[in-house]
Amino acid sequence: MAKNIEFNGKMYHCTVSLAMDMIGGKWKVVILYYLKDGEKRYSQLRKEMPDITEMTLSLQLKQLEEVGLISRTVYGEKPPMKVIYKLTPFGHTFVPALEAINNWGHTVVREKCEAVD
Repeated sequence: MAKNIEFNGKMYHCTVSLAMDMIGGKWKVVILYYLKDGEKRYSQLRKEMPDITEMTLSLQLKQLEEVGLISRTVYGEKPPMKVIYKLTPFGHTFVPALEAINNWGHTVVREKCEAVD
């Protein structure tokens, strides 16, 4: 039986709970997926995820930054400023999980979608 884990001032009953707190929700893993191959501007992320609202994207980016998975760099001092998001070294440790999720998604498409046809 696992012990409670304290991380960033919060208690978790297991490491899966901790991980899901960091990456859970509909969009966080998708954002990380689009950042895994390199930095992107906010507008690029919006184009890659047309179904996400601006408010949700902003909130999810802020939360991913707060837990240290991504970094945000602002260039310029007055509008229009250039804002770049990228994975941190800690964020890069999640890439193998992203690749596994992507591969599993392809398996679902192959097995489940072909069965429908």
